[in-house]
Amino acid sequence: MAAFKTLDDLSDIAGKRVLVRVDLNVPMADGKVSDKTRIERVAPTILELSKKGAKVILLAHFGRPKGEPVADMSLSLIVTAVNEVLGEKILFASDCIGTDAADAVSSMQNGDILLLENTRFHKGEEKNDALFTEELAKNGDIFVNDAFSAAHRAHSSTEGLAHHLPAYAGRTMQAELEALQAGLGNPVRPTVAIVGGAKVSTKIDLLQNLVKKVDCLVIGGGMANTFIAAKGIDVGKSLCEHDLGETAKAIMAEAEAANCAIVLPVDAVIAREFKANAENETVAIDAIPADAMALDVGPKTVEAISEWIGKAKTLVWNGPLGAFEIAPFDTATVAAAKFAAERTRAGALTSVAGGGDTVAALNHAGVADDFTYVSTAGGAFLEWMEGKVLPGVEVLKKG
Repeated sequence: MAAFKTLDDLSDIAGKRVLVRVDLNVPMADGKVSDKTRIERVAPTILELSKKGAKVILLAHFGRPKGEPVADMSLSLIVTAVNEVLGEKILFASDCIGTDAADAVSSMQNGDILLLENTRFHKGEEKNDALFTEELAKNGDIFVNDAFSAAHRAHSSTEGLAHHLPAYAGRTMQAELEALQAGLGNPVRPTVAIVGGAKVSTKIDLLQNLVKKVDCLVIGGGMANTFIAAKGIDVGKSLCEHDLGETAKAIMAEAEAANCAIVLPVDAVIAREFKANAENETVAIDAIPADAMALDVGPKTVEAISEWIGKAKTLVWNGPLGAFEIAPFDTATVAAAKFAAERTRAGALTSVAGGGDTVAALNHAGVADDFTYVSTAGGAFLEWMEGKVLPGVEVLKKG
């Protein structure tokens, strides 16, 4: 982590106004926060700064208000949940710039925590507008970015502020960057990547990047059918992007050139209906009936995947192996996840996972806490795995 400035590089911050970009874009149900995970993730940074006597000023977005104030996207709705997680009473300002924000900041005592209103209530935020960024910067002496999930966006509160104030990575950002560095930046080999999900079309860049970086690429989920079909095998009514056959062939050729093994399903759990507990059977991958669809990989495929996990030192996981949301098509994902978790607990594997479906799948398997690191960042995690530059990370680099 020497390449990035972190809170360890900060000293004597008592009385300093610290603008902290956090991710508080939490799910709501019946007017209340239904999942506090993102608040819990940023709590260590907020509390550390507060205990050191800083005036902690939180910047965040909530929903997609498109540059206009929207009542049900006001951060005032989550103040109670933030209070509960932090165990501290936080202050709230009805704007993130202007008189309301300035007055709220000027009345802060050392250690106070102030949440400013949704940054996206202003059009300048997503445009990374210079004047809007300057207005935000007026309320701070230091900028801390703890929102990796928004780091792939060059917005005023994620990238722009770093050009106006000394900028540092918060603890969550630091943990994410360290995990990703361990997973793909400079991994201990052998390195295995598991990529699943519905479509190849959403993960072409990811696959093309991974085959150059890992020793084995496991392809599961609906996207595996596109690769299988590209090899001339009939996948019946399975989800398949037949028009991407040539793309799949090119990726397989790139993998071969890079000496990266590709693991595709050799058997599948098939059904005629996509519903829970549908009548199903396991068949060889080249024996899928014309009226059936593959909804999970079979036990022989799980065995092959487990063999690779068993000899891997590093595992990067994005996407489930089957339709894990409905039983019994969660079997392969759960089995592989539990084995990876077991290897991680034993200290034999560094396991890094991310992406919405992936987090849900690991929670479903009951092993999310056993992985080395599970990222709650969707788009940013994917773009990092694709090898893309993340604006909000670049501005935190030393030198």
